[in-house]
Amino acid sequence: MEVNEKKLKEILKDQREEYQRYLKVVAKDFSSQVKVIGEQYGSIQEKLNEHTRLLNEHTRLLNEHTRLLNEHTRLLSEHTQLLDGHTEMIGSIMENIEVIKSDIEIIKNSLRKKVDLEEFAILEKRVIILENKLSRSKN
Repeated sequence: MEVNEKKLKEILKDQREEYQRYLKVVAKDFSSQVKVIGEQYGSIQEKLNEHTRLLNEHTRLLNEHTRLLNEHTRLLSEHTQLLDGHTEMIGSIMENIEVIKSDIEIIKNSLRKKVDLEEFAILEKRVIILENKLSRSKN
């Protein structure tokens, strides 16, 4: 079979048309795959945006909890200082009570040695009576 120019053009034309059909199919397939990738990218982007929103919310919550924790720590520190002050005051009061108890014991012992007013009045009357008797007997 002899290939002349006309035959060659016809063969090339058929080949070109077949190649163009093939490229259209490849381009259409490529386009549909790119479309699927684009849809997947959009879905991934939505997920990332949702995760970003959640992370921002968690960050806000953590910041709030940290602020509250710092406030509680400050309050605990103040209460600890108050408790230390009260402990010192209670220690001082206990020392003072021990001194007071000791003083009361001394006062009790010293009162046992003293005469109360009623006894003193009775003794005074008896002394007066004795002095009167004694002065009469001398006279």
